[in-house]
Amino acid sequence: MKNLYPYFKNIGLSLFLVLFVTVPIIYYLGVYSKDEGIRFHRYEYRLGGDIEDLGALQEQFFHESAEQKIDLGVISENLFVKVDLSEFGQLEEDSVYVVEVNYPSFREIEMIRLSADGEPEVMGKKGTAFPYSNPLRNPNPFFEVTPDDNYRSEIVFRVVSKVPVDFDISISTQKSFFENYSMRLIIISSYFGIMIALFLYNLILYFSVRDKVYLFYCFYVLFIALAQLSLSGYSYFFLKENAYLYEVSTIGFTAMSSIFVIPFVQYFLKTSVYIPKYEKYLYLLVLSYVTALVFRLLGNVELSHMMTDLNGLILSLAFFTIGIIAAKKGYRSAYFFLLAWTFLLFGLVVFILHNQGVLDLGSYANFPLLAGTAIEALLLSFALADKINILEKEKEKEQHDKLRALKENERLIKEQNIYLEEMVKTRTQELEMTLKNLQNTQTQLVNQEKMASLGQLTAGIAHEINNPINFVSSNISPLKRDLRDILELMEVYREKGKEEFSESSKTEISDLEEDIELDYLLEEVDQLLHGMEDGAKRTVEIVRGLKLFSRVDEQDMKKVDIHEGIDSTLILLNSSISGRIKLTKEYKEVPMIECLAGKINQVFMNIISNAIHALVDHPLDGRFPELRISTEYEDGFVTVKIGDNGPGMPDHIKDKVFEPFFTTKPVGKGTGLGLSIVYTIIENHKGTIEVESEQNYGTTFVIRLPVNQN
Repeated sequence: MKNLYPYFKNIGLSLFLVLFVTVPIIYYLGVYSKDEGIRFHRYEYRLGGDIEDLGALQEQFFHESAEQKIDLGVISENLFVKVDLSEFGQLEEDSVYVVEVNYPSFREIEMIRLSADGEPEVMGKKGTAFPYSNPLRNPNPFFEVTPDDNYRSEIVFRVVSKVPVDFDISISTQKSFFENYSMRLIIISSYFGIMIALFLYNLILYFSVRDKVYLFYCFYVLFIALAQLSLSGYSYFFLKENAYLYEVSTIGFTAMSSIFVIPFVQYFLKTSVYIPKYEKYLYLLVLSYVTALVFRLLGNVELSHMMTDLNGLILSLAFFTIGIIAAKKGYRSAYFFLLAWTFLLFGLVVFILHNQGVLDLGSYANFPLLAGTAIEALLLSFALADKINILEKEKEKEQHDKLRALKENERLIKEQNIYLEEMVKTRTQELEMTLKNLQNTQTQLVNQEKMASLGQLTAGIAHEINNPINFVSSNISPLKRDLRDILELMEVYREKGKEEFSESSKTEISDLEEDIELDYLLEEVDQLLHGMEDGAKRTVEIVRGLKLFSRVDEQDMKKVDIHEGIDSTLILLNSSISGRIKLTKEYKEVPMIECLAGKINQVFMNIISNAIHALVDHPLDGRFPELRISTEYEDGFVTVKIGDNGPGMPDHIKDKVFEPFFTTKPVGKGTGLGLSIVYTIIENHKGTIEVESEQNYGTTFVIRLPVNQN
């Protein structure tokens, strides 16, 4: 008896919690169903026709009638249903009543009132085909009705449905309607909250104990809860008010729950031990549920619903039978399972009795089934929690056996640790020495790259300054000669001017002017002076470009015009570009960016230099080399594209261009650090650089730099 104490203790706790959940639900159902409203007892209906026929053939239009409710299965035509408000006597004038159709799955439902002369008038439209038409989010369509002498007491509903039709209609005061709506919402919210809590609880248990039974169970709880929400109509609002998804969800969620409940029962009840011969047949139920879902997706609605109902009955009986067999063989967890399944069957029986008219739960018809699934989930969760205790006891013995092995392993590990520490110390010293050598080598390579760039800059500057200086120097000699001739003429004028000019003097002076071509001489002097001035300006521009490129006076982050940096780089590389490469610039209006100008200019220098080498060293027949540079601004980033129409790169080279020491240049002409340095500079500026290249079509580097570094 002492060994059975924990078992009876858990059973008592389970029953207490079950009563704690069910008693309040039954109490609220009993209290609020009394004031729920009055249901219509007689319905007249017709399949087919339209609203115009209703007005013209009002007396002969309805040819069928039903009592208590309308159950027609799947319909393919319009359904017109007529109820009479006079069935409830004289309604209070100036009072607002709510007519509620107790069925959430209609695609369309229109309430039509007949005027005093018999003309139909549509008073409102509801249904799943009209998303967001129900701001109250009550799953059942409802309409407000006010007694009015201008309308007859009859109300007609036009119904369009893609699912089996089984509904009734009730009328209540506004106060009663909102009270019942609030209570239904509280109950469904509590139910879903309980199921979500159980889902999370068992999911956490799965990650704690790594037992698949908890994983299958938590997803079974989730999908059975979603299936109940679909039956109650509330999942329509979670599915973004999509009519088709909502109509499929009932069978879809039920099929998904079957996929998880079958392996859960197999693990929980150990069917491989207690019913090994019949275990494999359980998967036929999963196949049947999936088949029903396929039929639903293919449009065979009636067959899919019939199969789902039949599958539910077979599954319930099968699980109950397995639980009894396992319990008879002394399996402790089977008692929890049978108790939980009993509550679920109880809720299902109450739901069926309501559908058959034996019980009248009004709009609370689904709630016994909700309570049954919630209680079943709670009890099975307790059973799974109890299973942890069993597993802990089984593991205690294993831990004792492992403890001795662990102590022996601990001794061996200590000996190995001493040896490993000596090995690690030796390896660490070797790695430190290797790292130091690598750092020295890297420093030397970086300096070599800088010196190579400096040499290129120096050669370019020398070449560019040499041209204008030679230009000025070569113009000095002709300028002196022309000035001597001018001075000679002026001397003649000076000597002849000492006396009055005679006609012969004037003639002589005129001849001298013609001999020295005075007009051309003056024009040539002007051109020579202009050439000297242009050479001087170019010299100033080169010096200014060098200053902008190097930015020796700017070592901090500053706002910089990116176009000035590009242009200064192009000036320094002009000797390599001019006459050999077509330069195309497409500058758009961009803001100044915050950066280290010297570093960014180094990026432009390295990329443009590589493009020039690719165009000059590897020319393509029939294609004149072209260098394209463009800028644009978008979303806080300035984008610079530097592209060429050169030979391009294959993918295996393009993927390695930013790797240190990778180069395609011959030995001695490149270190492989240029683009690696570029990548580091762009990364330090919180930007990005990408390369786009295709063989025989060219290469483009895309640089994106943020305007602000904060």
